[in-house]
Amino acid sequence: MSRRLVNLTLDTLEDLPSRCRGCVFWELDPVAADRAARAGDAELSKEAWTSQTLLEWGSCGKLIYVDEAPAGYVLFAPPAYVPRSIAFPTSPVSPDAVLLMAAYVVPDFAGGGLGRMLVQGVARDLTRRGIKAIEAFGREQAPAGGEQPAASGAGLPGEQRCVVPADFFRSVGFKTVRPHPRFPRLRMELRTALSWKSDVEAALDKLLGSMRPEALLHPALPH
Repeated sequence: MSRRLVNLTLDTLEDLPSRCRGCVFWELDPVAADRAARAGDAELSKEAWTSQTLLEWGSCGKLIYVDEAPAGYVLFAPPAYVPRSIAFPTSPVSPDAVLLMAAYVVPDFAGGGLGRMLVQGVARDLTRRGIKAIEAFGREQAPAGGEQPAASGAGLPGEQRCVVPADFFRSVGFKTVRPHPRFPRLRMELRTALSWKSDVEAALDKLLGSMRPEALLHPALPH
């Protein structure tokens, strides 16, 4: 099974899941998004947003392919490019951070670590561009057997589909910087994100002495 991570471009935009290709929840303000949906212009609006962001700021998304099948994606941009961000009760995003807007893994590929790979790919990209941190608005899950707690900002259109569960962000290294019962804001320091792999290897070295993980696997590798 091969996995391939690529940048979002106007060509790869066509490989987003159909429900996401025509969604402009993040890219437009609520009024403009509703207008685009009613006029049937959502896909064109998303393409225009992607084109403008690529030209003015650079890479703003990544897709992951498994055996050449599109399996998931992430979108990210400075908050100035994300009108929806100001609608959240835990806004604004910190001035030194880029906003991770959307993240999605196709259900058939869930559970394979693709979400973590996508986030790590974003972290590497942004670190090379001198960005200090990634932030995201997460969606807290409703308590078991209960309703989602009422709060300022609740009821944002599309939130169930377009706002990533906060638990996912926590599972890949984000920390809550502004709590909220429904839409906490979370943050990942990029140095921490990039050191994750090396920290794991260092821990294995300490546990196993001088033997590297690669050496343990080598006897099982085909010659």
